[in-house]
Amino acid sequence: MGRATDRRGVLRIDLDAGADGRARVRRQDTLAVEEPLEIRVGPAGPGRRKPLAVTMRTPGDDLDLALGFLLTEGLIRSADDVHTAQLCAGAETPNTYNVVDVVLSPGVPEPTTDPARNFYTTSSCGVCGKASIDSVRTRSLFAVRDDPLRATAELLATLPDRLRAGQRGFDRTGGLHAAGLFSADGELVVLREDVGRHNAVDKVIGWAVRERRLPLAGQLLLVSGRASFELTQKAWMAGVPLLAAVSAPSTLAVELAEEAGMTLVGFLRGRAMNVYAGAERIVGPAG
Repeated sequence: MGRATDRRGVLRIDLDAGADGRARVRRQDTLAVEEPLEIRVGPAGPGRRKPLAVTMRTPGDDLDLALGFLLTEGLIRSADDVHTAQLCAGAETPNTYNVVDVVLSPGVPEPTTDPARNFYTTSSCGVCGKASIDSVRTRSLFAVRDDPLRATAELLATLPDRLRAGQRGFDRTGGLHAAGLFSADGELVVLREDVGRHNAVDKVIGWAVRERRLPLAGQLLLVSGRASFELTQKAWMAGVPLLAAVSAPSTLAVELAEEAGMTLVGFLRGRAMNVYAGAERIVGPAG
């Protein structure tokens, strides 16, 4: 498996270091690794699986990333739709751990690659290149609107610190996003980090697929960055009733949350937050 971090030499310049020769210092710095992951999908039997997507990601939990991507794109519905998923070598090369080969179960339709729906994704945008918003508004199998989850504002305010405490990669690099799944009482269930926000969420959802825990009813998903349309859609596809972010949502994220009946919280910092959709699930304070 590839490394999630690597060391590089840098020139450190500190204008406040004074005239003692420390204003320019060469040293080693730890960086988050960013490498391409190719996801290949196809039926069982002879022949190679077809390349479906390439995403720029931080190595680690790659099988979960692939399963989460397939689930949130509506290409699989559960772990039963996957016969095997494994890391494999690239074409005529040694195993670089940058290719995941997914064999679908018998009867599961093989995805078709539509030129209008480009599945190449960068680490910052999981839906870049797709032809229209309608093409990515994949419908969830789960009735999130009916989820009876209630969460207190006091509990929500504690979650960013709990997420941050588990971000070991961020501690070393300062360059990784995180997604954390929490139970209704605030217990951290699983946390994943990645250079891409959407990848971190896919890794969490892929874990849930593999562990057969879908839908993620009665649980909360917290992301360390902003809440975009794509992250809201991914949460909906996994049956998450409440998505919270430490930064801002987009207009499309709010519209999708309203459509789904999902609660969307942004700017969750300190003891304050903005509730953009589904405020009925947030309990207290009075007034």
